[in-house]
Amino acid sequence: MKRVFVAALMAGVASSAMAADLPTHKAPYAPAPMYSQPAFTWTGFYVGINGGYGFGGIGDSNFGNPSGGLVGGTVGYNYQMGQFVVGGEADLDWADLGAKNTFSNFGYNNYHVNAITTERLRLGYAVDRALFYVSGGYAGVSTHASITDNFNGVYASQDSWRSGGVVGGGIEYAFTNNITAKAEFLWAPLQDVTYWAGTPDAETNHLSVSLARVGVNFKF
Repeated sequence: MKRVFVAALMAGVASSAMAADLPTHKAPYAPAPMYSQPAFTWTGFYVGINGGYGFGGIGDSNFGNPSGGLVGGTVGYNYQMGQFVVGGEADLDWADLGAKNTFSNFGYNNYHVNAITTERLRLGYAVDRALFYVSGGYAGVSTHASITDNFNGVYASQDSWRSGGVVGGGIEYAFTNNITAKAEFLWAPLQDVTYWAGTPDAETNHLSVSLARVGVNFKF
């Protein structure tokens, strides 16, 4: 009996040793999943800043044509369908467009555009991350005028809000999925306003404002 037990024990030890020498069969190594950046879309809300240069044309008037810089903020929304993008955009800019006109030795007048706002629809065509667009809608400007006419004895100032339309276009490019930059040109013909009513210097004039702007937007 003892011989049988010893033989069985040695056989077990030998089997364990042989099993230890056999190759293991582990599951293959699974590589880490690769991150794929989501495809870019113009769809979404955005906010931004803009700035540039504006110049106005008053036409046949005793005022000069105002010009100067502007800077402000933008908010908007885009919706992309294939390569077409539709949306709306609104902006409000502080402006410093000014002009001074001197009447020989009799006096002078000043004209300033102090603020500009536009509310526009945009229609664009996307080529990858570049968006080419046209735009149109409403424009309004806040103006301040003053006159010193020593010959006729007219000394006055007048603030006016002038409303009108605006059309234009531009290009916008997405540097990342959230950061875009744009350059655009807008033209806004505005309503007529009468200045110095009831005086010898009374006049009704036209005003149009052209805006060349650049901007940076953050898209949500």
